[in-house]
Amino acid sequence: MRPVSALLPCLLALAVPVLTLAGPDDAPWADLRDAHLSIIPRTDDERARVAKITAPPTDFAAPWTFEENAGGAQTVRARDTADAFSQPAANLSFEQELDFRVGNGMFRRIWVSAPASTLASDGLGPLYNARSCQRCHIKDGRGHPPERPDDTAVSMFLRVSIPAPDAIARYIEGTHATAPDPTYGTQLQDFSLPGHAPEYRLRIDYDDVEVPLSGGEVAMLRRPTYTAADLGYGPLHPDAMLSPRVAPQMIGMGLLEAIPAAEIIARADPDDADGDGISGKAQVVWSDAHDAPMLGRFGHKAGNPSVLEQTASAFAGDIGISNPLHPAGSGECTDLQTDCTAARHGGDAEQGGLEIDSAGMDLVTFYSQTLAVPARRDVGDPQVLHGRRVFFDSGCAACHQPNHVTHRLKDEDPASFQLIWPYTDLLLHDMGPDLADDRPEGRADGREWRTAPLWGIGLTQAVSGHTQFLHDGRARSLLEAVLWHGGEAQAARDTVVAMPPADRAALIRFLESL
Repeated sequence: MRPVSALLPCLLALAVPVLTLAGPDDAPWADLRDAHLSIIPRTDDERARVAKITAPPTDFAAPWTFEENAGGAQTVRARDTADAFSQPAANLSFEQELDFRVGNGMFRRIWVSAPASTLASDGLGPLYNARSCQRCHIKDGRGHPPERPDDTAVSMFLRVSIPAPDAIARYIEGTHATAPDPTYGTQLQDFSLPGHAPEYRLRIDYDDVEVPLSGGEVAMLRRPTYTAADLGYGPLHPDAMLSPRVAPQMIGMGLLEAIPAAEIIARADPDDADGDGISGKAQVVWSDAHDAPMLGRFGHKAGNPSVLEQTASAFAGDIGISNPLHPAGSGECTDLQTDCTAARHGGDAEQGGLEIDSAGMDLVTFYSQTLAVPARRDVGDPQVLHGRRVFFDSGCAACHQPNHVTHRLKDEDPASFQLIWPYTDLLLHDMGPDLADDRPEGRADGREWRTAPLWGIGLTQAVSGHTQFLHDGRARSLLEAVLWHGGEAQAARDTVVAMPPADRAALIRFLESL
């Protein structure tokens, strides 16, 4: 287990000088350290082996070597049940599996308001989106939009920010300067404790969009419009920018954070110097845990650099639980929400006054890092093999990079030196106007999103009981998700629209096998 707790006291100062490491392209960011990892440098022989095993494929007639083991040695048998994403990595030691089980208990813990007889579980809210991690990431899977007008949005919320052109604190060159909404903070919460008003109710209205396909087929998309209705604390700032976010699946996160940052950045081509129409950009964010800039990896716009910081942000923003990186007992409440900031909060002296301490954070982080990736299915099926070729020929693999090899790591880290198949480059890409939220985050502009990992995507129905995809769940099938792609993916999307129906069906069959 990584010594995560040792990193927590390294908190960021109130103001940080402007960082000017980045020039016209992302090459200077190759010097960013993977400060969250205990790395054993690769030998020349290992680097050669990695280059060979991750080289673009040339043979599409048969499964590739180790392709079935999507999560390397962490891969587990694929299940067709709701527990498919809830298994511990296959290579955990006995002691590590015990930590995983305890972390699972804390991930599922139902938090209650303070004061409560169970000190280790109090401190909820006062404003929140869910009462536990599991309530958003149901069965460690993907969230979904509200299904009916009277539904709560327990696994979906709206992020919010305003332009802040004069802001310099924590600014990294290329960052779009923003600030929280002065009344509502950085995200809107639709639940609250008794005596407190929830911040809003999420309303979604859909319009149908018809897309003609080759062979006389037609796809019907739904275009969402989002409204922050029933605002509980007055109007939003007039320049407020809203962005919908559905909770993503949890598998393989420790493997994703173990991919060398230098190798991810090496694929960046923000100015499209090679002229292939793909201009991936590295997200670079300030790490509160390490007091330094780091590669962003997690979140729909890669706004967090590590599983630890993603977890800490979720505890504070989603549940209202104070922790070593976000010590405010009132969670996401702002100074203008005076009843909220003055409310009783949890935590005790043994936890340093926090509602979850570093030991608890270690366990939830380790659980999140070691949720296993299920094995690929039907890798030798002729239609799947044909669909894999279509995936490459149509250009999908330009962003959904099939495989990586993780760092060699110390301390029997289960993510060490694994060949993995997540189908992502972890870079930011312009996805066009239809998917734009017009809300920048870090170095991502209002049209850019991190390439979503595809591993496990074919098990979404089994785990989550639905097939709703993209950052806001608007796509009700994998085909709809493809058809929403634009920007850098426009050519690939148009190829899918125009290809023979049998090729399109094979492509979807391949995606379902991941």
